[in-house]
Amino acid sequence: MPNFEEKPQIIDIPIVHDQRGNLSVVEGNQLIPFEIKRLYYLYDVPGGATRGGHAHRNLQQLIIAASGSFDVIIDDGRTRQKFSLNRSYHGLYIPKMHWREIENFSSGAVCMVLASDHYNEADYIYEYEDFVREVSGK
Repeated sequence: MPNFEEKPQIIDIPIVHDQRGNLSVVEGNQLIPFEIKRLYYLYDVPGGATRGGHAHRNLQQLIIAASGSFDVIIDDGRTRQKFSLNRSYHGLYIPKMHWREIENFSSGAVCMVLASDHYNEADYIYEYEDFVREVSGK
């Protein structure tokens, strides 16, 4: 497994080239630093809509533009970064305690998310001010 820092980062997903079409594989605890317990995807997102708008206390994720493109804004409580995803062989690793917003979906975009745990409502932080308070320890 690659050496991961606890910071958002683009992961290059290996490509197996074949004249019949390319293949990419993401294996938990191999390419990414967690076991995959859930996969979900966003699609048919209306123009101008934003998804996300929350943080997770413990959940880690890998976000992949399976089709089309979109931007992911990541905030650690001090700084914001924008990652543009538009290749199915790049994934954005998001560690716990990072606010995320997903925007600028292209027509036909599919946002696939691999998650380190099953859905747990208590893991979500929905208010940005609450997130900043928790991440800063105040």
